[in-house]
Amino acid sequence: MGLTAATAPSALTGRAGPGSCTPGPGTAAGPPGDTALKLLLDHGPASVPASAGAAPSRRYRRRPRPLPPAPPRHGGPAPRLVRLRLQPGGGGGGAGPRPRPLAAGVGPRGDPPCLARLELRGRGDRHGQLGHGTLESVKEPRLVEALAGVPMQTVAAGGWHSASVSEAGDLYMWGWNESGQLALPSKGLAEEQAQDEDAGAGNAELPPRQEQPAAEGTAFISIQAFPALLDLPQDLEVSKVSCGSRHTAVITRGGELYTWGWGKYGQLGHRDNASSDQPRRVEHLVAEGLQAEEVVCGLWTTYVCVLEPEP
Repeated sequence: MGLTAATAPSALTGRAGPGSCTPGPGTAAGPPGDTALKLLLDHGPASVPASAGAAPSRRYRRRPRPLPPAPPRHGGPAPRLVRLRLQPGGGGGGAGPRPRPLAAGVGPRGDPPCLARLELRGRGDRHGQLGHGTLESVKEPRLVEALAGVPMQTVAAGGWHSASVSEAGDLYMWGWNESGQLALPSKGLAEEQAQDEDAGAGNAELPPRQEQPAAEGTAFISIQAFPALLDLPQDLEVSKVSCGSRHTAVITRGGELYTWGWGKYGQLGHRDNASSDQPRRVEHLVAEGLQAEEVVCGLWTTYVCVLEPEP
């Protein structure tokens, strides 16, 4: 005997049809999809009867994944000391003995340095960063003839400029000088400083700049296609050099750090955001009695490894 329309269960809900307040025969109190989902969660797939073939209900929300922690903020116009524990070469715990420094131009076994001459290749079609005197790119290594007779100790390449240090401690630089990164007079930097001074002429709270505007008749350098020998203050000798995007940092043989170039993000370490086309010593390290040993320039940052004085 068939069921009447008034008591037939609905095919979509599993409940009695219109006019009935009770579930139809053989139906559960809720939708069969909820029953199958509850059995699946409580007892696994084997507990779900074959008759419960309805699709599980989607009325649950997936738990969102936790967001990763925010990265730490680094940088600033003033250097910040981060102490690290040195590990010996074997990887064991504790600080191992510090290796003895080598003399300039002498390898680990007393043999001559590996970089006896400088060969560069790459793109030089705009800023002369290859040092060959032209603005053309070079696909094969080519000797920098201007430094052919000068034994080199180290070399560094930045965004659009390059630098090298000879065994005698002389510093050579070439390439783009848009932000004074070559430590040569920069016209763009002089104009920027003049605009800043005009804008702050009526502001008494504006701190005075440490540099004077370029004198009239100054020979500005935009692109230096040949290596240029730079004279640091007091004829200091350089041991290390590193180039960033548009700034440069060197370490003297006395352990002092000098920086110049683009300083918008405080990468020069002079407690300001000013750019400079003149080498300036980082006075913070001197005040703390820290001796610089290594320097690495990022795009807009500078990292220095220093030696603390013994207590």
